[in-house]
Amino acid sequence: MLIGELSRRTGVHTHQLRYYEAQGLLEPGRGANGYREYTDDAVLTVTQIRRLLEAGLSTQEIGFMLPCATGAAPDLESCPELLAVLRARLHGLDEHIDTLIRSRQALHDYIDATERRVSRHYRGCG
Repeated sequence: MLIGELSRRTGVHTHQLRYYEAQGLLEPGRGANGYREYTDDAVLTVTQIRRLLEAGLSTQEIGFMLPCATGAAPDLESCPELLAVLRARLHGLDEHIDTLIRSRQALHDYIDATERRVSRHYRGCG
């Protein structure tokens, strides 16, 4: 199938499919006319890529994991270092969440302090 058909079947724009190809995630063949030609397996691969992206994985991490992926979910088979990649990504997300929580608390503190100053200012104006 050509890239337009793969796009229609997966709901993924053609420029994204070309990006996946550039990242080594999709490997189409080339027809005599030079057009990309995808097998039916490409639909499953694109579905797996999209689901792994939704999990917050980078295309580099996905490239490492795709050989371990089966099914549309995808299920991940036990491949060398797979758990290390997943745990490292989770650790990075946890650190980012902790940073966001601290930032959120700091903003609450600034808002509370500012509202107290504004309130004292208006009470003193009467």
